[in-house]
Amino acid sequence: MPLPPLPDEAVVLGATASSWRDALRLAGGALVASGAATDPYTDAMIGLVEEHGPYIVISPGLAFAHARPGPAVLRDGLSVVTLESPVTFGHPHNDPVRVVLGLAVAGVGAHLESIGEIANLFNDATVTGRLAAATTADEVRAIMGVSA
Repeated sequence: MPLPPLPDEAVVLGATASSWRDALRLAGGALVASGAATDPYTDAMIGLVEEHGPYIVISPGLAFAHARPGPAVLRDGLSVVTLESPVTFGHPHNDPVRVVLGLAVAGVGAHLESIGEIANLFNDATVTGRLAAATTADEVRAIMGVSA
């Protein structure tokens, strides 16, 4: 299954966040702006980190925010946020975070497939740094191999 498209509205580059919650609000807000989710989805992403800890910080400098499929997901969607200054999530090895991905998927099976696709993309250790340095949405899409 290919990754969801990444429209311009879902890409936020060089953003400022004072905390991991703010970083997740940016990623969730980009999902909302692109029409993939509603505001409660952002709250659900934050709630999962509050409940389970910083498990979404999957590699050095990279957080992969998501929540369970549900009524707050309008369609499959992806967002990418790069931070001007990294934020700490509390992960023992992978902090601080400069790139936050947001993922919204409508169906449970697709949820796991999309997570697998994204994990495969970041098997290349250079991807996070290249995303952090990207200056346009087109550059982000090219690095991730997704469409608008």
